[in-house]
Amino acid sequence: MNIPSPRTVRRARIEIIPLIDIVFFLLATFVMVSLSMIKNQGIPVNLPAATTGAAQEREADYTAISVTAEGEYFFNKEAVSLGELTERLAALKANTPEPRLFIHGDRKAEFGKAVAVLDEARKLGITRVSIETSQP
Repeated sequence: MNIPSPRTVRRARIEIIPLIDIVFFLLATFVMVSLSMIKNQGIPVNLPAATTGAAQEREADYTAISVTAEGEYFFNKEAVSLGELTERLAALKANTPEPRLFIHGDRKAEFGKAVAVLDEARKLGITRVSIETSQP
C-alpha cells in the first residue's frame, strides 16, 4: 500500500531575476574598472577651451608636459625647470625615434611658457606635438 506524503513535491527552480542583477553589477564593475585604467601622465590643470579641437589617438609611449597657472613645468608629473626640461627632451629624442608630446597648459598660464616648451621641442627635432584643450 502506498501512502501519499502530506508534503507536496517541489521541483527545483532557477530564479532569473537575481542572476540578471548579478550580471548587471558585474558589467557596471567592469566598465568602471576599465575607465579607471586610462593612464594620465600629466598633472591636472584647467585646460583652455577650443571648439575646433580634435581628439588625438593616445599611444602608450607619449610624454606629457604640463605648464601650471603659476608657471611651473612638469615632465610626466615631475617638476622640472626649463633647463632640465630641455635635457629630458634631448634624452627622449635620443631614446625614441619619433616621440609624441602632449602639452597641458593651464588656461591661466602665461602663453610664453607654453611657447617656450614648443620651441625647445622644435629645436630638438620633435615634430609630433599636440596641445591639449577641453571642449567648451
